[in-house]
Amino acid sequence: MNVLGLSAYYHDSAAALVVDGRIVAAAQEERFSRKKHDARFPENAVRYCLTEGGIQLHDLDRIVFYDKPFLKFERLLETYVAFAPKGFGQFVNAMPVWLKEKLFQRTELAQHLKGIDPSFDSTGKLLFSEHHLSHAASAFYPSPFDSALILTMDGVGEWATTSVMKGEGNTITPLKEIHFPHSVGLLYSAFTYFTGFKVNSGEYKLMGLAPYGKPVYADLIRDHLVNIHDDGSFHLNMQYFNYCTGLTMTNRRFDRLFGRKPRPAEADITQSDMDIAASIQQITEEIVIKLAKSLRQEYGLANLCLAGGVALNCVANGKLLQEKIFDNLWIQPAAGDAGGAVGAALTGYHLHAGKPRTPVQRDAMAGSYLGPEFKASDIQARLDQAGARYHQLGDDALVDAAAQALASERVVGWFQGRMEFGPRALGGRSILGDPRSAKTQSVMNLKIKYRESFRPFAPSVLREDVSDYFEMNADSPYMLLVAPVAASRRKPLSAEDGKKFGIELLNVPKSDIPAITHVDYSARVQTVHADTNPRYHQLISNFKQRTGYGVVVNTSFNVRGEPIVCTPEDAFRCFMGTEMDELYVGNFRMVKEEQDPKLVESYYQKFDLD
Repeated sequence: MNVLGLSAYYHDSAAALVVDGRIVAAAQEERFSRKKHDARFPENAVRYCLTEGGIQLHDLDRIVFYDKPFLKFERLLETYVAFAPKGFGQFVNAMPVWLKEKLFQRTELAQHLKGIDPSFDSTGKLLFSEHHLSHAASAFYPSPFDSALILTMDGVGEWATTSVMKGEGNTITPLKEIHFPHSVGLLYSAFTYFTGFKVNSGEYKLMGLAPYGKPVYADLIRDHLVNIHDDGSFHLNMQYFNYCTGLTMTNRRFDRLFGRKPRPAEADITQSDMDIAASIQQITEEIVIKLAKSLRQEYGLANLCLAGGVALNCVANGKLLQEKIFDNLWIQPAAGDAGGAVGAALTGYHLHAGKPRTPVQRDAMAGSYLGPEFKASDIQARLDQAGARYHQLGDDALVDAAAQALASERVVGWFQGRMEFGPRALGGRSILGDPRSAKTQSVMNLKIKYRESFRPFAPSVLREDVSDYFEMNADSPYMLLVAPVAASRRKPLSAEDGKKFGIELLNVPKSDIPAITHVDYSARVQTVHADTNPRYHQLISNFKQRTGYGVVVNTSFNVRGEPIVCTPEDAFRCFMGTEMDELYVGNFRMVKEEQDPKLVESYYQKFDLD
């Protein structure tokens, strides 16, 4: 049975193909279109999924969209009525788009599918899931659990902003919900906006900024903005927010509460911004922990699955793991809207068709390596077309060369196997560095990624070695858990450094792996498993043989504002547009010094800033 899942028309559109219950392919449209967070119908992603599955549109049994547009439209209308006459201008602007494109999405989707195959008739095959059900399905069905609670937290779906469901076997049962406008996702996004970052894009920057500040505004937020109950449910004071009726997230009352206006994009980041980030991060963690504790007490289930955009807050996830509220935790790696495509396909297979699940040992996401890969002959032809100068190496020689480059503090582009699905690079489309080098973070941020200097980098560590470096001993294959760096590896601050605070601490070495140790001695950990990514595991093992360290710096293969690279040409262009030293695409090695200088590209302003 072939089921195609689709998410589109808000942000991060994607497609996923499920064949007989197995996730065969999944990809975001942005990787093909090269437009960050592309929300358009995912035509390229659909074409890829069909090709990967070896099928055509007429071979599909079901096509499932990830939410219900009529319910969203109902919420839109009721919100405008509830807040009228405020927001009338926004209402007038929104209606033509809804009436022309969004409301009648069955027709819109059918037309786009015909654009792929003019003979295709979607009648009887096109279904619509609910937004939070799609998220829940994306988390529960690929998990290794036969039964679990499923907690979904995001901005908003149709009405739900936080939902609790129970997964058992091939069924998912809704238990309780919190509805719009009361949303922890929108609360976090409001502070993302207020600190000058882009909503639905910069939330992870706010999370990364938080450790530089102190939560001095946490009580102010509790007293005025959000009422958090003992069970983790919450209620926002909408007098301070503008997202129901305006084009901004916050209003002047919000400005007065914090004694300032929103930070203009790209303006200098102040200590106030850092303290605000620390404060809302603490509030978010409080909500997540209280919710988890009350759910464990109420339902008694030992397993918890997480999805929705808030589940990408890996700091909160790490606190949840440390609290040991649930025996087992599993988080969908594409927890945002892109992952809704996977969930939609799985609801079509398990819920609509009633098909049983196949038990899996770890999870059914295949390490999230669900995107395109390229054969050696294809890679060579593409590199030739791009004008690259390369060396073709055997498997062991390639890994030896890359490990030696890393050990020599050279920055390496690593393009191997299938592209990752979701926002994290996991050793398929990654830029790698030496974690022992104190200069790695600043070099990679400013000269390669072209992004804010405060942003931390993640470690990829051999799963068998994780507890040697971090205060955790658990699988974290999707880089969704933050853990403290092991105390034995930390460096105490000198008397002079101890007087510093905020961004002044950025370049102070905090451990013997300074490039991946954040200012608060934490790290966003990816455990690397030999069975899901053997070449990446081999590379880190080789690096360990040379240096004694079974960990490398891993960041996504892109620059700020650019989607993660998809093709060998994308990788070579990024390589030539930045100060990366070496590039490894399949079994082809490229050294910067050997390339034609005419191919150097100005990459700094090539993409719109995110």
